[in-house]
This record gives sequence, C-alpha cells and structure tokens, in this order.
Amino acid sequence: MTRDQLRQHRTLGSLDTPRATHRLYTLDKFAARINVHHQLFTSLNALMPYQSTTTIEAIAHDLRAARRVLVTTHAKPDGDALGSVLAVLRSCAAIGVAADGWVVGPCEGNLRSFEGSTLVRHVDPRAPELPSDDYDLAVVVDTGAWTQLEVLAPWLRAHADKVIGLDHHARGDDVASRRVIDVSCGSCTALLVRLVDALGIDLAWGADAHRKCSIAEALYMGLATDTGWFRFQNARASEYALAARLLAAGVDKDAMYQQIEQTSRVARVKLQARALSTLEMVGQHAAMMTLRADDFVETGALLEETAGIVNIPMEINSVRVCALVVEDRAAGVTKLSFRSKPAGSDGKFVDVNVLAAPFGGGGHVHAAGAKQRDALDVVVNKVRAALA
Repeated sequence: MTRDQLRQHRTLGSLDTPRATHRLYTLDKFAARINVHHQLFTSLNALMPYQSTTTIEAIAHDLRAARRVLVTTHAKPDGDALGSVLAVLRSCAAIGVAADGWVVGPCEGNLRSFEGSTLVRHVDPRAPELPSDDYDLAVVVDTGAWTQLEVLAPWLRAHADKVIGLDHHARGDDVASRRVIDVSCGSCTALLVRLVDALGIDLAWGADAHRKCSIAEALYMGLATDTGWFRFQNARASEYALAARLLAAGVDKDAMYQQIEQTSRVARVKLQARALSTLEMVGQHAAMMTLRADDFVETGALLEETAGIVNIPMEINSVRVCALVVEDRAAGVTKLSFRSKPAGSDGKFVDVNVLAAPFGGGGHVHAAGAKQRDALDVVVNKVRAALA
C-alpha cells in the first residue's frame, strides 16, 4: 500500500481533528517504514520467485509411485503445520504407501492428541537425529523457508532431488524445486484438500468409531486454527465452504475447539499474566510484550504454551499491530511473533509478513514470526525500533 493510497483516506470527516491527524501521521510514518522494507524484499523475491513449479496432479502421481515417504514441516508446528503433516500421512496410508512424519518440536500436547495412531516422530531440536536414507520422497508442508527447517536442513539438502513442497505462504526459499504454492488458501490444509481429491481418497478415511483420526479431522484442524476459528481475514467464502465439506465428513468441531483452546494448564495462564505485565505501548498503535527464560522456570510453563498469547493485546481498540518477544535460552535464540488487525475504516493495516522480513522471518499479512540469535534485550530494542 503506497503513501498516496494511505493519504486518500484523509478525506474522511472523522479524521478532521488535531488528535486524529496526529494518529494518522503516526500511521503514515509507520506505513512508510514498512513500505521501504516491502520494496526491498519484493526486489529480492523477484530474483528468486517463490511460486509453483509443478501441479497437484503431478505430486499425486509422485506419491502413488513412492515406496516410502518422509513428511515434515516447520519447527514448533502449529495446528496448520501438524494438521498438514497428518493429512499427508493419512493420505499415503489410504493409497498403501509407507510414510513417516518428522516434526521438530516443541509441539503443544493438545495438538499432538490428534495424532492418534498416525506415526509422527517428534525430534528434540537440542539433541536432533536425522532420518535415514531409506526414503525415496520427502514432502515439506506449510513452509518453504530454510530458517524454519534448520534441524532437518542437512538431510533435505542432501536429498534435494526427492523433496516436494506444498505451501500457502508468499515467501520462501529453494527448499523444494518441485512445489505448489497457493497464497489464496486460508491454510495449508486448504491446499492439501486438492491433493486428497486428486488421489481419489474419501475425506472420512481413517475415522475410528468415534469419528476421530480421519483425514478430514486433520484438514479441519489446520483450517480452523489458521483462520483463528474463522475470525481472521483469511476466512472467506471458500474457507467456509471447505469447512462445511469437512464437517459433513464427520469432523466434531465442538470437541476439537474444546481440546485445542480450552485445556490449558494453570501454568500457561500464569505465563499469560507474566506477558501482560510487560505490555508496552509503542506509540499509539503498536504493542509489545516480553517473556524471559525465568518466566518459564517460575511459572512452570513450557515454551510451546506461548501459542496465542501474542493475540491478547489485539483486544485494545487503538492497537493495530502487536509483537511478542520470547527468550529461548536453551536453544540460544530469541523468538518473535507478530500479529496485526485487518484494515479499519481508514483503509490502513500493517503487513507483519513484511515487518518480520528484516528479522529473517515471515508468514502472512496479519500473522508472522521470526527468530534472532541476539540476546533478548538487543532484540527487544530492535523490535521496539521497528514498531516505532
């Protein structure tokens, strides 16, 4: 969004006050800063376009021809990442192809509860092990960024000719020379539905007597969580139509919501309180919170229990963008989460995918992440400057 496009909204009568004009000026400065980053990274991406190089039908053919498949995703998988892994694994099982999931943790226990009997190997990033050479195909889902695949990167690079990618993010690397990228999908699982259909598999395949552990359940988990349970801007008519199809295949949406969103430990709620105690307004429209390694020790919370905390300050009326900075002392990194609201009545919004790019991260327009090797306080100052 250009500065001129932003300024055209000044004709709104509600902005004709000194205070409102100051708010608009602040947003103008912020948008201009983001615009510079956007132009820089757009230019870089133009040199290495991240776009589809094959078709869903070709990938379906490769899966059918495979003997044994490795399926993986980005480290610290969310609902869409794990749901995508499970959907591919179950699809392989449905067509009689052996497949193993390799997931680099940590991964929330409430998400892992949906694995059922599907084989997923959870790799400890602090004591990693690499797969054997006994795979003739590797499928990487919900990411195309080397920075999110650091643990398995040596294996993936050594077997580059076997790697296939399926992703819905706008930016990525050369992880998979054969890939299908569709940024119009509200989740990676929304893209994978096309693969399931191309393979001719019933969405209800794998369901037990309680209608759990089906392909549809895995797909719905990714769709529901990545759209914020259909509250985010990426929940459009197509996502609702897909949700209806998955529900018709037997998904129990109420049980899934309760299992994922309403089973927190007391320690996680205490961690939320710690984060909120650090809430800092950066200007009038940005918020930032910080979690130190000691916060996890003192509350007993786990690193994977930070999921969703970054969204809490978005309840504040004036906040348009929020950042959560988390110290992972054991891994020697500082992790960043960014969230922003869709455009308001003034047409303005913050593209956090662009905001995360200078930190080596990325994601979506309104949800992105990154990690830094610098010390926590150094990163906090960097984020504060980026938000200012």
